[in-house]
Amino acid sequence: MAAASISRRIVRTFGSFSASGNGLTSLPCDLKCGIISLVSNRKHSTSILTPDDNFPYDFLAKKKVITPDRTIGQYQDLVIPVTNFQNEDKGFMVLAGDVFDVPIRKDIIHHVVRWQLAKRQQGTHSTKTISEVSGTGRKPWNQKGTGRARHGTLRGPQFRGGCVMHGPKPRSHAIKMNKQVRRLGLKIALSARAAEGKLVVFDDMALPTHKTKNIVNYYNQMENTKKVLVVEGGPIDEKLKLATQNLHYVNILPSIGLNVYSILLHDTLVMSRDAVNKITELTRGRGTEINSSYSLEANLGVTRVLRDERPSSKIVTIAGYSVIKERHEPYESSVFEAADGAVKRFNAAKKEWGFGQLI
Repeated sequence: MAAASISRRIVRTFGSFSASGNGLTSLPCDLKCGIISLVSNRKHSTSILTPDDNFPYDFLAKKKVITPDRTIGQYQDLVIPVTNFQNEDKGFMVLAGDVFDVPIRKDIIHHVVRWQLAKRQQGTHSTKTISEVSGTGRKPWNQKGTGRARHGTLRGPQFRGGCVMHGPKPRSHAIKMNKQVRRLGLKIALSARAAEGKLVVFDDMALPTHKTKNIVNYYNQMENTKKVLVVEGGPIDEKLKLATQNLHYVNILPSIGLNVYSILLHDTLVMSRDAVNKITELTRGRGTEINSSYSLEANLGVTRVLRDERPSSKIVTIAGYSVIKERHEPYESSVFEAADGAVKRFNAAKKEWGFGQLI
């Protein structure tokens, strides 16, 4: 029965045809021969069908498969150029690998989005019970002698204008989610945008004027972009707020308000240096040893925590800055000086706390 059903579906899709190919004149020759061969060899069997030499392999091989240019989720620090609204070169910045290069997990994104939407649901829906609905409380007619059904009130759910039984009442729709899962969801969303090449880092969000054309001109230069989310680390600049308030495809958020759902709604993410550092601190719980000027004890503490969680990947990444410098000479020297400082702090911690050898 299953085989006959499949054959009937193919006939309805391509029309009636015979072994000579009638009804398939609009299809390519290779595909037509392949379909005829598949249907003629089907024989209403439930076994797995093996295509013969006439199967159109070349036709199926034309489908383009897009693959990323690097392996995602290796916890490797990323070096990204820094610019501004005038497309000026402002050097480079290192993105922490444990925040911007984590493995992509759709299930975590799904759970976090459900948590966000459930938490923001208003939950003010309300219906009136029998004690709240307006109406008299007397018995409508006598219990006996009328020939009618017995009733004790006109405010029951069976009467017009009566109450609602088991109706909704105001409540919170929020569901519980651990803080670690919420932070992981934000890391995954940031890593996805970084892997797509849709993460742009600005030196600052300063604009010469509050004119909307400043934002429109930059937006027109961006490729394959529909909606842009601008994330500012500190207070939002007044000129930037005025320039974007009447653009439906550009939205602004402070770094403290960055969330997974907003990142998914916008295909391009524009962040300032300050916003990147604050998001890294927020998701990691501590400061980053490369882009932030923290005390030696704080930096050593971060290095120790990272080493305990991922001993091999983080150590190799820190030691690999010399390789990056050899392959990419235009990179800003201050980035590698900061990386060398991180290695020195790691060596000092190794002597003090008994860490293993640096690879």
